[in-house]
Amino acid sequence: MLVAEIELYKVLKTKFSENEAEKIVASLDLKIQSKFEEKKGDFATKEDLANLKVEMERGFKDQLKWMFIFWIGQLASFIAIAKFIFHQ
Repeated sequence: MLVAEIELYKVLKTKFSENEAEKIVASLDLKIQSKFEEKKGDFATKEDLANLKVEMERGFKDQLKWMFIFWIGQLASFIAIAKFIFHQ
């Protein structure tokens, strides 16, 4: 039993019999465990965080690649327009 369960058992034992207090604590423990199991999927594990980090790094590298391609295209366009304007 956890400390909180022991304290709850002591409080309930003063109002109910030992057997009833034990059943109440066990029932509450089962309900808490089932709620925890329901919510367990909402928590991120270390593996989830590692996978997210890898995906973010991959996305950053891909974004950086496309930024350079865009900048090279902009520079080529600027040079072509400048040559057209200044060579006439």
